[in-house]
Amino acid sequence: MARTKERTDIKVASEKAVLAAVHLPDSRFDERDPLGELRSLAETAGAVVVGELIQNRQRPEAGTYIGSGKLDELKGLCDTTGATLIVFDHDLSPSQIGNIEKHCERKVVDRSELILDIFASRATTHEAKLQVELAQLEYTFPRLRAMWDHLERIVGVGGVMGIGARGPGEQQLEIDRRIVKRKQTQLRRELEEIQSRKRREVSRRRRDHYTVGLVGYTNAGKSTLFNTLTAGGAYADDRLFATLMTRTREWDVGGGAGVMLSDTVGFVRDLPHNLIASFKATLEETTHADLLLIVLDVSDPSAEMQYETVMKTLDEIFEEVEKSERKAGAAWEAPERQLLLNKVDRLQDNKEILYWVARSPGAIPICARDPEDEGLETLRQRVREKSMGDVRELTLITPMADSKTINSLENRSEVLERSYDNGEARIRARIGSRVLDQLRAGGAKFEIEPAASGGM
Repeated sequence: MARTKERTDIKVASEKAVLAAVHLPDSRFDERDPLGELRSLAETAGAVVVGELIQNRQRPEAGTYIGSGKLDELKGLCDTTGATLIVFDHDLSPSQIGNIEKHCERKVVDRSELILDIFASRATTHEAKLQVELAQLEYTFPRLRAMWDHLERIVGVGGVMGIGARGPGEQQLEIDRRIVKRKQTQLRRELEEIQSRKRREVSRRRRDHYTVGLVGYTNAGKSTLFNTLTAGGAYADDRLFATLMTRTREWDVGGGAGVMLSDTVGFVRDLPHNLIASFKATLEETTHADLLLIVLDVSDPSAEMQYETVMKTLDEIFEEVEKSERKAGAAWEAPERQLLLNKVDRLQDNKEILYWVARSPGAIPICARDPEDEGLETLRQRVREKSMGDVRELTLITPMADSKTINSLENRSEVLERSYDNGEARIRARIGSRVLDQLRAGGAKFEIEPAASGGM
């Protein structure tokens, strides 16, 4: 079996696959369906799952991760089912992959490779394609030595050497490493240009608007909620990683208030770190939002694990952002978080809702696909209050000729009374502190009548 073909082509579409996992004492998985998520990932990538195998161990086997007896059982399962692919629910070292492939005579793909394959098949924008390609190279680079047979061949020894290849022979490995490094540098440069533009856009948007980000585990219903709340048109499907790019649309939360809502890529357990790093620009909306809506599928048996994964991932991302901002001498404050308990319509009773509300006071039960859902109205009201800030009753004075400012005040506050005299418009309204700050930042010209300002 040619190893070169195996390790340079990790696509798993249409292949019969056997899933394998080693459960260690600290492993995180759904006891009711231990391989449920890996099965979903494999099927999302296009594989046909024909068998599953699990081993409980205190520690991984150094050479093959799985024990020798189970390794024989794994080969037998592949022979019986006709599987051509083995998918492991772990990150394996190159030597472990090579040893398992040699013993089982099948292609082996680990968890990170599987996720990268899914992302590669879903990437549609130029930015997403660049991010996936960089993540693949980041994953591949430390594994070059063990990935292809040809890496041990020597170039230039005993043969005709071209210009630039004179001197002692050079391992093909070093040539490949230089090629990968050069490509990584090129991709990072292209991505940095895109990310710089996006950072400026996000910064400008946050200055002018209250920004809200949707985050959560993949397939939790974020895109469905995004489409229900806005005229977003985000692609929504009942499968993993349906969204790989960020979409931002205005969300009317009522009372003359509007916010900018962003839909982001979903998280997953053990998401490859280099993939998170490559998708930094995609997550920019998350790190610089005023408020994060954490969408949790409470009907999923793995809801507890998914919630912990999302919170842990956010903590890790925010820790990196804080370090970066501090190094740049900039102030940064982590966004506020609001938990949304989605897909409550699938629950047989309210036991799960009571559990999560007790665990996270203020959590809002919702049905993302129902525009008339009471929970969504509660959500709108809560976001409206947060977006407006401290609401005060004020009298604002602006020139009658400044129609833009008058229109902004009419649309973004609750007008109680208005009068016009001596070329000035006097508008008494209930208006939030955040709205006032945003109007000022947008160039609105007005004065607050001293008697009604209360020192604001």
